[in-house]
Amino acid sequence: MERISLIKSTFYKEEDTKKKLCDFIMKANILSMRTESEKFEKVFSRKQERKYSAFVHNGSCANMLLIQSLSNMGKLNPNDKVFVSNLTWPTNVMPLIQLGLIPVFLDVEIENLNTSSAILKKAYTEHPDVKAFFITNALGFCADIDNIRDFCKRKKILLIEDNCESLGSKYKGVYLGNYGLASTFSFFVGHHMSTIEGGMICTDNKDLYENLRMARSHGWTRNNSKSFQNKMKKTYGVTDFYDIYTFYNLAYNFRPTEINGFLGNTQIKYLDEIVSKREKFFKRFYEQTLKNDEIIDLDFSGMDVVSNFGMPVILKDQKLFEKYKQRFIDNNVEIRPVIAGSIANQPFLNGKKFLVTNIDNSNFISQNGFYFGNNPELNEEEIARLVNLLKKD
Repeated sequence: MERISLIKSTFYKEEDTKKKLCDFIMKANILSMRTESEKFEKVFSRKQERKYSAFVHNGSCANMLLIQSLSNMGKLNPNDKVFVSNLTWPTNVMPLIQLGLIPVFLDVEIENLNTSSAILKKAYTEHPDVKAFFITNALGFCADIDNIRDFCKRKKILLIEDNCESLGSKYKGVYLGNYGLASTFSFFVGHHMSTIEGGMICTDNKDLYENLRMARSHGWTRNNSKSFQNKMKKTYGVTDFYDIYTFYNLAYNFRPTEINGFLGNTQIKYLDEIVSKREKFFKRFYEQTLKNDEIIDLDFSGMDVVSNFGMPVILKDQKLFEKYKQRFIDNNVEIRPVIAGSIANQPFLNGKKFLVTNIDNSNFISQNGFYFGNNPELNEEEIARLVNLLKKD
């Protein structure tokens, strides 16, 4: 019995993509960040329906760069509290701690794996001094993120989105990743589209965009607009000669390469097809779970598109979890815990400063759930096998 892995290939239409990549490398004069990366930023902005995009080395860099840029701009300051979805990836939390902010972990709804406005509002009564909410749109889903956006606006809470797991998902006609001030994306090989490693930050805010570009490249302004360059030179009294080696704020080298940019421009042409297949397969799996009363029903009401790369299976108790987990393993299907589980319980937080609200649902998902891969290269035999494993005995 052949193994059903989380992913099959490094790229969608892999053979053709590899040939094009080899040809590109042989003809390219420069492979550091240049025109291919800039082109990908523009193409991705149009696809995501955002004004600006900053391409970086990976999705974790995107998270770090976003938090650093907001800190550079004075929108976040040391010891500010930041709400974070408790069902998330560690590199949503680590930048907050590294930059002296205080994560406050919020629970999620079991039926959609995401924080709802009800959970947010309850947490706000306990922490009315919170400055931001770094929400995770987990595994292609969301809760009532429109209500979350509206509440954050009323309370002057800065809303930013980790959309690394939900590229292509739409809720009430709006792409996930477009509800907050900015959003981050990942093009890691296991995600929706691959540039091997790669990440993006999207926003409609020009000032944030300029700060992202500056903090991406050492803190200099070589890659910024002329107007921003002139503004920084005037503010700090820097001449043209010294400007190229003037570093204006805290920064990193998170630049991508032209190889990543070329791959992005190649793969994004297939994104609609990739998302369509993932959604089609997800619905087949979902329809089977509805027939099995041992599996908790998912709720994705309000969603126009579910772009899902891992099918979550949340069982009603620990005994059932062990049964289904072993069933999938015995049938040679690769499965994983649901993201990083309840992140507040991870060892990296030992000795760190953070706060926790009630996280019972996150703990339940962590203890009673797993996911298997939903990739666009699944064949009919593999889909049938997976559907069969979701059936009740």
